Amino acid sequence: MGKTLREIAQDLKGTNKKVQLIYAFNGTGKTRLSREFKQLFAPKADGPEEAGNADQPELSRNKILYYNAFTEDLFYWDNDLARDAEYKLKIQPNSYTNWLLELLKDLGQDGNIVKYFQRYANDKLTPHFSDDFGEVSFSLERGNNERSGHIKISKGEESNFIWSVFYTLLDQAVTILNVAEPEERETRQFDQLEYIFVDDPVSSLDENHLIQLAVDLAQLIKLSESDVRFVITTHNPLFYNVLFNELNSDDGSYKKKNFEKYRMAKLEDGSY
Repeated sequence: MGKTLREIAQDLKGTNKKVQLIYAFNGTGKTRLSREFKQLFAPKADGPEEAGNADQPELSRNKILYYNAFTEDLFYWDNDLARDAEYKLKIQPNSYTNWLLELLKDLGQDGNIVKYFQRYANDKLTPHFSDDFGEVSFSLERGNNERSGHIKISKGEESNFIWSVFYTLLDQAVTILNVAEPEERETRQFDQLEYIFVDDPVSSLDENHLIQLAVDLAQLIKLSESDVRFVITTHNPLFYNVLFNELNSDDGSYKKKNFEKYRMAKLEDGSY
């Protein structure tokens, strides 16, 4: 007998595994599973936090950080229709993005976002943040300290940029929580963090960059010394296999016994 997505989410939350990797075909329900998982941490919410609902009794971000299709919806383009010259990628203001951007700004992480983005996209394509981190423009560096005017990047490059913002946040969370004494941490914003949920960040990557992202994510997980747990879902066989190979071996304090893999399928009766 199959299970509902809520029941699967409860099973994932109830395990003692450090990492859980799930493979499922597109359209199976991975993004909906990530939503169900998040709701376990904010069951009384009347609406999605992504849409700007700041009245939740307990903000889910205190206990879970997650990346899914809704994360990308928080970013949108100002195409400068009047002049067709100053294209900017803007970030929808709400309780989550305000917290995220303020935190990354305070930690001085704009340089790391640029570094990760250029690793997965193009080392000449450079993001430029506004002072409040609320919008981003892009240019192509041409050498000799010259660069193009503001350009609109492709949908794939946009997805890579959004992932780079999120990955920088994950990197900071892992690094800061590796400091055992809370009083000695650079920020206390992650003290209550329990889970990191990553849903398919590779839809726009070519194979070489996909492998790089998978290796980077696996290495970050292995570096995590805190009790934070990771759930990763994907429809991409290559991404799944690279993560499996990276996570299925002992490496320092990381032990493969703390790793579990699954395949999720939807049954004819609508259960999973």
